[in-house]
Amino acid sequence: MTLYSVFLLVASVTVLCPGPGVVMSLTNALRYGLRGTIGGILGIAVGALVVAAISATSIGVLLATSALAFTVLKLVGATYLLYLGVRLWRAPPFRFADQPAHAATFGRRFLEGLSLQLTNPKAIFFFLSVFPQFIDPAANHSIQFAALVLTYSGLVVVIHCAYALFARRAKHWLTSERGGGAVNRAASATFVVFGAMLAMAHR
Repeated sequence: MTLYSVFLLVASVTVLCPGPGVVMSLTNALRYGLRGTIGGILGIAVGALVVAAISATSIGVLLATSALAFTVLKLVGATYLLYLGVRLWRAPPFRFADQPAHAATFGRRFLEGLSLQLTNPKAIFFFLSVFPQFIDPAANHSIQFAALVLTYSGLVVVIHCAYALFARRAKHWLTSERGGGAVNRAASATFVVFGAMLAMAHR
């Protein structure tokens, strides 16, 4: 498995990045507390497993047989990370408090998180273009795939639970324009750095 530590950092930033899943977890935490967020968080994590399984079908075989495919996917992945960075830098601050509220049942939250992740372009593109760069074509594809996907889903659970735990304590800052803008800029700078690193990576 190549560059696992880099994958861990890139995946962590991807999960940390403000997006529909983060907004949902923060909003649920601000309204219902940690207990009201668990269903949604697990739904997002399971959705990541499903998206990974669908998106990564046959990618290992393709990378093992085509240097051109590896280069194309690498450049596409780097471009996507850079695009995310620029878009986040220019985006208006997130408004966490403006989301609609519903009954905080576990099943409903789980289905919300699952459906959100299955239709999340960020997750789909990550597993199509960024994820394959960290699989060594010379090693067992299935073991690497399982380890990386479980790592990603584990990060979803850990990071989103951390968001939920600290959401109420940081409620006033998170719902302010300054707080939302700071989150955007920090994620933006990190995506640009990792996009540049990915573009310079070698097989």
